[in-house]
Amino acid sequence: PRRSRGDSPTMPGGVDSTGLAVGLKKGFLVEKRVMKVKPSQRRKEGKHVAFVRGIIREIAGYSPLERRGMELLKNGRDKRVLKLCKKRLGTHKRAKQCREKCQNLLRAAGRATTKK
Repeated sequence: PRRSRGDSPTMPGGVDSTGLAVGLKKGFLVEKRVMKVKPSQRRKEGKHVAFVRGIIREIAGYSPLERRGMELLKNGRDKRVLKLCKKRLGTHKRAKQCREKCQNLLRAAGRATTKK
């Protein structure tokens, strides 16, 4: 199995070090650093940015991937959308975000048609 960087058994001070020089969790006993929250992690999309993106969306429309994803979702092919997005975008995480985005676009389109 693949390991993330933090829990590598060879890194001193990895997750749950024992303080011993041998074994899976070898290394120094170190205290986990508490990092300050960065402004970029706190920030959210501003009003102006949302406004501009909305205008761009109106003019440019949907990407081919979004159009196909929404079409498949209308037919109830959630897994197929995930497979399509994964093939185009490369990772499972990005594919899930793409599918979620397509679902949100469909919901928004449905709400817009019911309001009219």
